[in-house]
Amino acid sequence: MTVFQALVLGIVQGLSEFLPISSSAHLALVPWILHWQDPGLAFDVALHFGTLVAVLWYFRAEWLALILAARDIVVRRRIETERERRVLFLILATIPGAIAGLAFEKQAESTFRDPRLIATTLIVMGMLLWALDRFARRDRTLAQMRWSDALLIGIAQMFAIIPGVSRSGSTITAGRALAFEREDAAVFSFLMSMPIIAAAAVLKMPQAVREQGLSAPMIVGVLASALSGWLAIAVLLRIVTRHSYGVFAAYRIVLGAAVLIAVAHGM
Repeated sequence: MTVFQALVLGIVQGLSEFLPISSSAHLALVPWILHWQDPGLAFDVALHFGTLVAVLWYFRAEWLALILAARDIVVRRRIETERERRVLFLILATIPGAIAGLAFEKQAESTFRDPRLIATTLIVMGMLLWALDRFARRDRTLAQMRWSDALLIGIAQMFAIIPGVSRSGSTITAGRALAFEREDAAVFSFLMSMPIIAAAAVLKMPQAVREQGLSAPMIVGVLASALSGWLAIAVLLRIVTRHSYGVFAAYRIVLGAAVLIAVAHGM
């Protein structure tokens, strides 16, 4: 892999991880479209480390508050404040995705990377995101979240093991289905990305280092994903305070249709 290829894939990962358009789909499709060698799931996870840095830095004040809240829970052995409840909700929402990741790891590395499956999930989830964002109520905030909401959003994250579904797309869509405001749905999605990305990085980073080494391409890719990931968070939160998720739903549908056409023509 060249430094240029790693740079491109890092930017793609950073932008698509937090926008509801599926980073795993783009990391599988870009090498396929450009006829590059597939870097594999281990390199994908290495790029996720960059986006982990992005979400930790962007929400650094919130993470500090959550750490202090977690400490208070341990000390008092009870949950009293909104932020303490959020700690519980993030833990609860993480469990289903962790189970899915462990159960379908092999399929994620092979079967699930089929362009036809990716295209189909891009389209289906794009239509679902548009419909729910367009017609669902948006009168709930994170302060009104219940444990059942966190669990349902966590179950939605399970399907993100399939490229094209999108971790942020599935969780934001679930949040909108539960009537959360657009920005609140996005913020909870971003916060719950940290545990699942961190777990994947811990499990897969050693393999990525063994396969790639601490090479210039890997370093460039991780840095590019961190910077573009930070930008994606800032841009999405700015967009959804004024507009809908419709542009992202339309992009998913167009991209999925283009991939199906390309596959039909033997590309």
